[in-house]
Amino acid sequence: MAFLHSVPAGAGPAVRRFGPWLLRLAAGVTVLWFLVRQMGAAPFKDGLRAVTWQAVVAAVTLTVLTTVCSAWRWRVVARALGVGIALPGAVCAYYRSLFLNSVLVGGILGDVHRAVTHGRRAGDVAGGLRAVAWERLCGQVIQAMVTAVVLLTLPSPVRPALPYVLASVAGLAGCAALVVRGAARRGRSRLTRAARAVSADLRHGLLAPGVWPQLALASVLVVAGHTATFVIAARVAGSTAPLGELVALLMVVQTAMVIPLSIGGWGLREGVAAWAFGAAGLGAATGVTVATLYAVLMLAAVAPGAGLLLRDAVRRRRDPGQPGESRRPDRAPQTLEAVRG
Repeated sequence: MAFLHSVPAGAGPAVRRFGPWLLRLAAGVTVLWFLVRQMGAAPFKDGLRAVTWQAVVAAVTLTVLTTVCSAWRWRVVARALGVGIALPGAVCAYYRSLFLNSVLVGGILGDVHRAVTHGRRAGDVAGGLRAVAWERLCGQVIQAMVTAVVLLTLPSPVRPALPYVLASVAGLAGCAALVVRGAARRGRSRLTRAARAVSADLRHGLLAPGVWPQLALASVLVVAGHTATFVIAARVAGSTAPLGELVALLMVVQTAMVIPLSIGGWGLREGVAAWAFGAAGLGAATGVTVATLYAVLMLAAVAPGAGLLLRDAVRRRRDPGQPGESRRPDRAPQTLEAVRG
């Protein structure tokens, strides 16, 4: 009680505002501290020393392909929700968000920037936020499905527990669907309106016959590209594990990476890599080295985003009214009615 009396007036809103970011920062720092305490800094240094220009070129090339596919996925979702964006502008915006996610706490601020910026340009900030949220969620759902197939097929430390995990996830998803469906049918509360919006987005937008196949294809290509980059990092770092086993381990690490408890991606990724490689008998230090090398390669691969942000800053300084990305209108259908048609 004494602590509560000592908190300054007005501190409550500040805690609520910055609390999640502090939690993410603390989680990332804690994982990194634990790894350094257990294994020292050598695995991280080995990852930095393992960088080669051939690996950087390969990572940059694969990231171009995955970024184009990600931007395509975002464009498909945005068009389905009536806030369409041209593909060139989507690619540039995605590079910006990837770079910001790679250097800021939490790994999602770049997506927030992308959503708000596009929403303002489209005249619908709420629609922009929904489009990015659905795009990220679709990508993560498809990634989880691909990961489940891979882990059920290939040997990995999580394979024995995977059926129980999948059953639990399926149960939670079913309960969530029932809650959303029930809430959408009654009342006028904020929850009801949100449930109806989610239901409408799914029925008339994302699950439309011309939409979901594109989302699935784009997401599978993105997962394949990121996995290939991870495999390159593992081989360059000196891992000689069989390709199938390596892919299974890296899929586990990629699944953990979507959890926003990191510092620019650092923390949970290295911790899960250490556990996965250690559990597979390949050495926890090797896992940290691979994850470190992957992080460096990806930072180099998303560097064009920094250039675009710098260009935007220069343009705003010269002309405050100059937009940061192309405003060329998307001529494709912009409404749910058009998608249904």
